[in-house]
Amino acid sequence: MSSLTYDLTLAGLSVGSAAALTGIGLVVTYRATGVLNFAHGSIAMVCAYVLRQCVVEWGWPLWAGATVTLLVLAPAIGMALERFVFRPLSVLGGDPAQTLVASIGVFVLLVGGAALLWGQGARDDAPELLVSADPWGQLAVALVLAAAVGSVVRWTRFGRELRAVVDDRQLSVLGGIDADRVAAAGWAFGSFTAGLTGVLLAPYVRLDPYGLPLLVMEVVAVAVAARMRSLPVAVVTALGIGVAQSQLTRLHPSGWGEPLLQAVGANLFVVALLIAALALPRIGTRDALPRTATARVPTPPGAWIVALVLFLLPLGFAGSDLHTSVQVPALAVVLLSLVVVTGRGGQISLGQAAYAGLGALFTALLAAGRFPGLPRLPELAALALAVVLVAPLGLLTGWPAISRRGLALALATFAVGVGVSRFVFAQPYATSGLTLDRPAGFEGDRAYYVLELALLGAALLATRALRTGRTGRALAAMRDHEAGASASGVRVPTLKLLAFVSGAALAALGGGLLGMGLRAFDPAAYDPVRGLLWFAAVVVLGADSTLGALAAAALLVGLDAGARGGVAAALIGVLAVLVGRFPGGPYEALRSAAMRLRPREGTRLTELGVTVRGRLRRTEQRDEADEPRAPRRPAAAADDAKHPPGPPAPDHESRTGGAGGKQNPAEGRVLTTHNLQAHYGGYKALTDIDLDVPPARITAIVGPNGAGKSTLFHCLAGTLHPTRGQVLYGDRDITELPAHTRTRLGIARTFQQLAVFPSLTVAENIRVGAEQGHIDDPTAVDRALRLLGLDNVRDAPAADLPTGTLRRVELARALAGSPRVLLLDEPAAGLDTAEVTALARILKALAADGTALLVVEHDLDLVADLADVVHVMTAGRIVASGPPAHVLDTLGAQETAV
Repeated sequence: MSSLTYDLTLAGLSVGSAAALTGIGLVVTYRATGVLNFAHGSIAMVCAYVLRQCVVEWGWPLWAGATVTLLVLAPAIGMALERFVFRPLSVLGGDPAQTLVASIGVFVLLVGGAALLWGQGARDDAPELLVSADPWGQLAVALVLAAAVGSVVRWTRFGRELRAVVDDRQLSVLGGIDADRVAAAGWAFGSFTAGLTGVLLAPYVRLDPYGLPLLVMEVVAVAVAARMRSLPVAVVTALGIGVAQSQLTRLHPSGWGEPLLQAVGANLFVVALLIAALALPRIGTRDALPRTATARVPTPPGAWIVALVLFLLPLGFAGSDLHTSVQVPALAVVLLSLVVVTGRGGQISLGQAAYAGLGALFTALLAAGRFPGLPRLPELAALALAVVLVAPLGLLTGWPAISRRGLALALATFAVGVGVSRFVFAQPYATSGLTLDRPAGFEGDRAYYVLELALLGAALLATRALRTGRTGRALAAMRDHEAGASASGVRVPTLKLLAFVSGAALAALGGGLLGMGLRAFDPAAYDPVRGLLWFAAVVVLGADSTLGALAAAALLVGLDAGARGGVAAALIGVLAVLVGRFPGGPYEALRSAAMRLRPREGTRLTELGVTVRGRLRRTEQRDEADEPRAPRRPAAAADDAKHPPGPPAPDHESRTGGAGGKQNPAEGRVLTTHNLQAHYGGYKALTDIDLDVPPARITAIVGPNGAGKSTLFHCLAGTLHPTRGQVLYGDRDITELPAHTRTRLGIARTFQQLAVFPSLTVAENIRVGAEQGHIDDPTAVDRALRLLGLDNVRDAPAADLPTGTLRRVELARALAGSPRVLLLDEPAAGLDTAEVTALARILKALAADGTALLVVEHDLDLVADLADVVHVMTAGRIVASGPPAHVLDTLGAQETAV
């Protein structure tokens, strides 16, 4: 082996060892808590700063500073985060989106705090913990830690408890395991490895509040490649990438590809992050954002007037105050892009800074005449064309969003942001010598501020257009319940792409305005850390609130301009850390506190309550006047108050099953399966299922848990594609069609777990079903409301209604699209006897009107009353079929559990 190859290998092992330490810490934390610790890099940075403070500033011996930093401070940070940030979130249910926001909040808080304490300048005098010329020490540390953790997990009691908590935290607690202790240990060890990584890297990289955290987070690729589980895979991947990156420095390509190949060689961990986030099987697929974080935030009275006054106020400023204020409207436009993507669409996007930077870069290139194939353009025309060019690039994050949610989508968008920063903004061939002037006639700060206000107004109107009308309701439906939106006919993939493309356009517009306001393209203004800060700011101040975006822009610019840099990041970090305690945002928390402090007024009964009280009093008076006898139960009246009378039986005029714009399904349309099979790995969930769902009849499926009923239901609805076999709708093969397409053909469904859109009213929920089903009848919503007895709550938010009413809302939404086939997954779940009776009347009437109904239900009494044909499933097969009286009697005689 040549000396150069050997030296480069040693250098690569040094880098790979540090990356392996990061991977070990991230994997252990995730396995113990289920949290991907985005704050890992900021903890590493803080520990590096503390060690430098102890050794360089205070003159401590290296061993003393390292002991305090690594064995006291780092574990203490982890245990404090577990106790005060993430344990409250786990008590509330461990929503992955809230933990993600809190983790980003910790990152932002530590970065802002470090900027406040140590300034934003880079330091190059960090002490060396190990000898720089010998990487074997770092490699030994990584290997010993990996071996020790693996041994503990495999062969100790704590390891068994850790595996139990990872598999099922609630069940492990019921088994006597202290899950909080396990989580605290995981956080302490993860923070220790973060601190160790920071103090090992600090002497060889730029030690500043922004660079080191981002450098550490780039190597999250090794943990993702290990599926957040395998320590050996994480270590081997880290060492392999480190050595490969070091060896690539030997290449000196020439020609047009030289800058790009050099960038790849210097940023191989970023390439690995892009591949791991975009190409490898995804992790963390649960909901994108908590509903509480994206629900409509109530607007304080007069808030828009106050906002208008505050944004007009800088027109009276002069000098540096006016120059600083120029950044606020531009940043507000960028943050509005997050309102569109996150607040409207419910999608996590950590890469909006990349689109803002591309908008500024393209504007500068076009205005300078350096954009390939295009002449030099005036600044306003350059800005407009830059927005047009960047908007399609929103597909970089929008396309992964089609199949990714939650943590997987966060990693994908973060990877895109880091990739654009490293391969575009940091490359001299793209950004060197760029200047950016303001448009002619708007050179002065005051004139330019007026232009920004005009463009901000246009951006606000565009954002509002995505909240109202049909598109707004579809976006809200997708945000609140993606599967329910698809079942209502919403084209979820197309809508996600629309949200990301619109968000990229707005971000590009705001980024171009920022660049012209500063009269230069500054890559540091659009680095991925800024993207994390912007995301956290928008979420904590109201992801679905345009006012929240305006307030966030003013805070981020104003606080850092009026104080030492880092104040805004620290404040946003604190608010994000508290997202679990105040999920509705700071305004909602203040409003709730004010309501609690306000003197309570005397309560008054509603009209229904007055009627019930009168009936109770009359009953008591009769009981006192009559001779002693068995008392009448006043509970009946109370039940009337608690459960209003059920919906009326449908008459001929109000039936929507086969009327309202679509031909009667009795004319021949039917849902059929042939030899349907579905496999999960080596397990056969369905085996050769042949099923007919005829029109004008109610078909029921019963069977024990695990029989395959839900899998069959999903294959029929389009949320799962079978391994083999066919699903036919009439003569048409719909086996591969997605759920929203089947809905538009006339196949509607309901869910076992309620699928309503809580941020919409009852009428808006039902209107989504009518609009996406392409029903032109303007009375379709009113008929569905009347049919299900929902007229009295039509304008009530769905989030405030009881389960029984929400079941009717979900059914009404399905019926509003005038389906020919109605698939009902346990429709009686959560209903009382009166509501079940009313539901049975409606379903019978729908069948009599020609609708084909398929019911999966555990209530055998309801099945016996409803069904024309019953199929019994066991172990993925239909084992019996026939009239309910015969099949259910046989089923009962065999004591089959259902």
